[in-house]
Amino acid sequence: MSFSHATIEKNVGWLIVLIVLVISVAGLVEIVPLYFQKSTTEPVAGLKPYSALQLAGRDIYVREGCYNCHSQMIRPFRAEVERYGPYSVAGEYVYDRPFQWGSKRTGPDLARVGGRYSDEWHRIHLLNPRDLVPESNMPAYAWLERPLDTSVLPAKLRALRTLGVPYTDQDIAQAQEAAKGRSELDALIAYLQHLGTALRAAK
Repeated sequence: MSFSHATIEKNVGWLIVLIVLVISVAGLVEIVPLYFQKSTTEPVAGLKPYSALQLAGRDIYVREGCYNCHSQMIRPFRAEVERYGPYSVAGEYVYDRPFQWGSKRTGPDLARVGGRYSDEWHRIHLLNPRDLVPESNMPAYAWLERPLDTSVLPAKLRALRTLGVPYTDQDIAQAQEAAKGRSELDALIAYLQHLGTALRAAK
């Protein structure tokens, strides 16, 4: 059988097999080398795993769909760096599972938002964004003032430890106590205040 270009295009079975083969090889060529580059697998200096409260806040961030409007990756372009701060590096995200890079920016990038505003600013902004930014089209998240469910935190930390996040037995044992009595709003603010601080601390 002659495998000319026309023959392959007319034979759906061979076309599918060859497409899958090409995509698989191309994917491996792109992905495998990353596992051997320390810059993509080693945390930046000063990077610490999320605390139990910050981890809960991250889950709320994902649950509420914040990633639909806010990216968390500053590209290495002058306009991005001047607006948001130092561009993002892979070592900042080694404990993020999954990462929240994103590409949609209805709202600003949040990769360097940690420490930029006070906790009270975030509280007011999340409860009613237009109290601080009149032209904002961000929805209000008033329901986040409800109590935080801490019962699942030890299991989450244990699961992340199996994936390589360096949580200690003490971190896991104290996870519930560390977030006890806090609201979902408190947790989300704790998460936002953590974003981008590792790279800043390393300099």
